[in-house]
Amino acid sequence: MTRRKVLAMAAAVLLAAQAGAEIPPRIAIIIDDLGYQLAAGKRAIRLPGPVAYAVLPETPRGHELARLAHESGHEVLLHLPLEAVNHSGPAEPGGMTLDMTREGFRATFANAMATVPHAIGVSSHRGSLLTRHPGHMAWLMEEIGNREDLFFIDSYTTHHSIALDLAVEEGIPATRRDVFLDHERSVAAVEREFERLKAKARRKGYAIAIGHPFPETLEVLERELPRLREQGFELVTISELLQAGWNRI
Repeated sequence: MTRRKVLAMAAAVLLAAQAGAEIPPRIAIIIDDLGYQLAAGKRAIRLPGPVAYAVLPETPRGHELARLAHESGHEVLLHLPLEAVNHSGPAEPGGMTLDMTREGFRATFANAMATVPHAIGVSSHRGSLLTRHPGHMAWLMEEIGNREDLFFIDSYTTHHSIALDLAVEEGIPATRRDVFLDHERSVAAVEREFERLKAKARRKGYAIAIGHPFPETLEVLERELPRLREQGFELVTISELLQAGWNRI
């Protein structure tokens, strides 16, 4: 049985079991951009609880960090670079661009998957240009769907993104992030965004945050994640949110 069928069956069971039950607000955390800095990546993987790790393809430490995260019991995602509206410098390894042919898109995706072992999902990296193009997003969802065991997370770097819409249309388990924890790199800013994450979770029942292996981010998460349960929250995996039927447009 494929992961997609398991997710669908689990969602039906969970939704039935939760009818009328008191469910604590759920929070999921994804740490993005692993693959370059080994020490920072290892520190991130030591975070308490079921944090997920999104690994960039074709990076010097990506394979090793994906393996370490998996061996530590964490979910691993392929953090797939998608072309942005404004991006200076050379193209990112494994990146998907607007000028690719269909065959080039397929080959690049397959190679990216091969460089991140144990990936059970795909999340978008950058993508403010590509995620608004229906043709290329249809290609991406086709590639994800062909694997039959992957989910999709829209990092939602632009409000014009249609990636989640197309994922849902194709029957791919999918959702998008609610909060970027460290758009501003300071402990005070991360603390503020973490409080905003909790407020969103209280309001709608769940919330997803994306952070990066910055010292400021890790300092806050190392301190705050162990406190979530006593504050009335449940820290869960991305898979658990999808199993609970929380994919949305």
